[in-house]
Amino acid sequence: MPDNPHYDDQETRAAEAREATLFEALRARLAQAKAKAPYYREVLSDIDPAGITDRAALAKLPVTRKSELVDRQAPGHTLGGLTTVPDGRLRHIYQSPGPTYDADGQGADWWRMARGLYAAGMRAGDVLHNTFSYHLTPAGLMVDSGAQAIGCAVVPAGVGNTELQVRAIEHIRPTAYCGTPSFLKVLLDKAAEKGADVSSLAKAAVGGEPFLPDQRAACDAAGIDAFNIYASADVGLIAYESTAREGLILEEGLILEIVTPGTGDPVAPGQVGEVLLTTPFNADYPLIRFATGDMSAVMAGTSPCGRTNTRIKGWMGRADQAAKVKGMFIHPRQIADIVKRHPEIARARMMVTREGGADAMTLMCETAPPAPNTLAATVAETIQATCKLKGGVEFVAPGSLPNDGKVIDDRRGAGG
Repeated sequence: MPDNPHYDDQETRAAEAREATLFEALRARLAQAKAKAPYYREVLSDIDPAGITDRAALAKLPVTRKSELVDRQAPGHTLGGLTTVPDGRLRHIYQSPGPTYDADGQGADWWRMARGLYAAGMRAGDVLHNTFSYHLTPAGLMVDSGAQAIGCAVVPAGVGNTELQVRAIEHIRPTAYCGTPSFLKVLLDKAAEKGADVSSLAKAAVGGEPFLPDQRAACDAAGIDAFNIYASADVGLIAYESTAREGLILEEGLILEIVTPGTGDPVAPGQVGEVLLTTPFNADYPLIRFATGDMSAVMAGTSPCGRTNTRIKGWMGRADQAAKVKGMFIHPRQIADIVKRHPEIARARMMVTREGGADAMTLMCETAPPAPNTLAATVAETIQATCKLKGGVEFVAPGSLPNDGKVIDDRRGAGG
């Protein structure tokens, strides 16, 4: 029987069918979250779930920021009121650096990892050497549950113990690897040093950090067909690479928005911005307009591999762009507030530099020429009122600011 290149039929469905299914599930999830999760009962108090029928309506809902979870999660309220079931009804509660706490609920492949592993070539009968951590953080068990859903055996290797891991690979002969690309390179180098045979490794799903060209080259040289997966401790699988190797394909159970950092405002198609995710099928720990703090951009068109879901360019940096200027923090949301007050400004970027031994700020504004004579002065007044600091204003032509998602560009460490 020929191998199916797709995990299921969801991956090839029409965009309209996918959208309808996602938003039908979202309305049910919003109603459940309002009824059972204290946090959502508060922030969605004025929202009628039945009215959230499309992306325009979704964009009006409040944003929940990953960066705020540390303050919201407190002793006795470990998960910040975002879960719909008591802690004792969950399967696991994890601690990640911060610390922040995450959870998973009951059910097979709760993190939806199987789809990404399948796209990376994992099949029933494979033996997967899993080097993601099983200690406090969820990554190890996330991969484990996805591998089990496919029908793979798992070697729960975890992190560290390089020589022992090389010996395990040589003896057990796993067919696949999952972990960071940098640790795979460490294992390959250690195997070469020891003369150990790790040639059984033929495929890999790597994540947790950027997958760099030299790491891809090392995998190719070792005969390992490696694919990038993008996941997080809160959301689970977000996107994954396919054999087309053209961007990352969004996981089927998510609604993705790309927004201006520090806001909930969607950017134009193709623009770099912050990744916001909504999980309409997650009944235990629903995340609604969850700002991950990661940057990416949507790619045009669909993948040549036949999957029809949205593609993104992968991880493109962090959206946490706050800069401390003259003792005051400047945040992306403040720049967004400035732009909203001046409709003549299409896009803006705050440049932070050192001039004459002192910090300086200049707001670069894309405006259609000619800019009104009084605009620079009124924008400067808005900067001071919003940021409590003086800043210069410079107008540039539309489209001249780089499409890299930066709202604050701190040049003080780059000779600026």
